[in-house]
Amino acid sequence: MTQMIPMDGLAPLPGALGGAAPRLSRRAKAAIVVRLLLNEGADIPLEDLPEELQAHLTKQMGSMRLVDRDTLADVVDEFSQELERIGLSFPGGIAGALDALDGKISRRTADRLRKEAGVRASGDPWTRLRGLEVDRLLPVLQTESIEVGAVLLSKLDVSAAAELLGRLPGPDARRITYAVSQTGAVTPDAVDRIGLSLASQLDAQPLRAFDNDPVERVGAILNSSTSITRDDVLEGLDETDAGFADLVRRAIFTFANIPQRIAPRDIPRVLREVDQAQLVTALAGAEAAGLADTAEFILENMSGRMADQLREEMGEAGKLKTTEVEEAMATMVSVIRRMEAAGDLLLVVPEDEADG
Repeated sequence: MTQMIPMDGLAPLPGALGGAAPRLSRRAKAAIVVRLLLNEGADIPLEDLPEELQAHLTKQMGSMRLVDRDTLADVVDEFSQELERIGLSFPGGIAGALDALDGKISRRTADRLRKEAGVRASGDPWTRLRGLEVDRLLPVLQTESIEVGAVLLSKLDVSAAAELLGRLPGPDARRITYAVSQTGAVTPDAVDRIGLSLASQLDAQPLRAFDNDPVERVGAILNSSTSITRDDVLEGLDETDAGFADLVRRAIFTFANIPQRIAPRDIPRVLREVDQAQLVTALAGAEAAGLADTAEFILENMSGRMADQLREEMGEAGKLKTTEVEEAMATMVSVIRRMEAAGDLLLVVPEDEADG
């Protein structure tokens, strides 16, 4: 068989073959190798190539007809030799380097380099979007159109889509769910453009210096403060920004909030994590601090034998310093917060917050 391959006017294909079989261009040799691998059932990630190279390869394969066995053997031998000589490969361009270093360099540095080079994250944008947490996707779903939201839900994993849908107001969830039923005629190009647009929006979001918002940070600080300091700060916030003060109050969790925020069944689990001496001090000083209801709530939701033992120890505690009582109560609150952060405890949401 004679090889029938046009050879004129073919530019080299980066990363393809060269050397042996001089009658063929590098692009033609690459087409031969790809065709052979496909015939053997290999899964070649050609979609990772730049679109221009994918187009060149497709056109080259479309222009070729027959290759004789000797030419095929020469090309395969040359390809094998080049593979054996490769010791290390690097991703092409700044985009590939950023993808290779994803998670190894700071997001701040990666975003700066991407902006300087004018590149975006390469590859399928939906792969990146599916890897994001629901908390990052929710604002996008809330601000985009119903149609874009329907495409986003359709491309996500079922569990993530269900969680996002559950966090939307009922009317919005129903509208987006109906819009999903209308996505049958959406073209792949449109889905790709939507993915690129959403990924670009997320790339354009400014980096945050703090993981938590201001309300959570102030609430956490006041949680660990004395009651005098906490009341004084909240009073000042009321005068400066009453709305912010109200949000901070909702974020604060103190010893006094235990009856409203801890389910009765969870009290024994919390107490197992609290030092016995600290528990006795907190309960014994609760009445003087005006928190007798909290102490009684705790005692009522444990075994009778343990409650009787604690009451006896509380009676023997004598007069306690205010600082000791506040420290013991703060320790209990810290234990509860730590359990919540670890996912071992779910705080009850007050009805007014749930309605808001």
